[in-house]
Amino acid sequence: MGRRIEYAAVARGAVVLAEHGDNAATNAGAVARQVLDRLPAAAAAAAGGDCNVSYTQEQDLRVFHVKRTDGVTAICLADHAAGRRIPFAFLEEIHGRFVKAYGRAALTSLAYAMNDEFSRVLSQQMDYYSNDPNADRISRMRGEMDQVRTVMIDNIDKVLERGDRLELLVDKTETMQGNTMRFKRQARRFRNTVWWRNVKLT
Repeated sequence: MGRRIEYAAVARGAVVLAEHGDNAATNAGAVARQVLDRLPAAAAAAAGGDCNVSYTQEQDLRVFHVKRTDGVTAICLADHAAGRRIPFAFLEEIHGRFVKAYGRAALTSLAYAMNDEFSRVLSQQMDYYSNDPNADRISRMRGEMDQVRTVMIDNIDKVLERGDRLELLVDKTETMQGNTMRFKRQARRFRNTVWWRNVKLT
């Protein structure tokens, strides 16, 4: 699976309010807390304390992606192959859901206060963004464009096939018209021949 999100958390500063991680990401929580501790210095440089940053783990091909807005931080650990677009789309979704569910309470809550409820949301969204091709808007749009292209090619093939059938039908019609004219001439000759025989007999 090339684009897995293995760990996710929502925090206020360095205080983790909810988290969820796969079994493979055993030390992800501890490393995430270290990243959160270092984040204020990076966030101070950004206007208003809001930021979107990524930190690469040196020992493997995994990257921590962080989105901080209005004092609430969403963080995730993803495979390097996931790039930035999918993890940040995931973080945007998680941040929006968390703020909608808990609002201002997130600014005063104790550590892990929302973990029981929100860890399920994290788990579901991690699975969706890790496995569903529709999670990535660009991939989804490429898929839709491929479907449209396939439909257009099928329609063009049908039109060409219909055109070929029309040409065949026109050819057969012309052949039938030629046969009809020959039949009329032969019928007229036969009728004339029969009429002359009848005239001679009388």
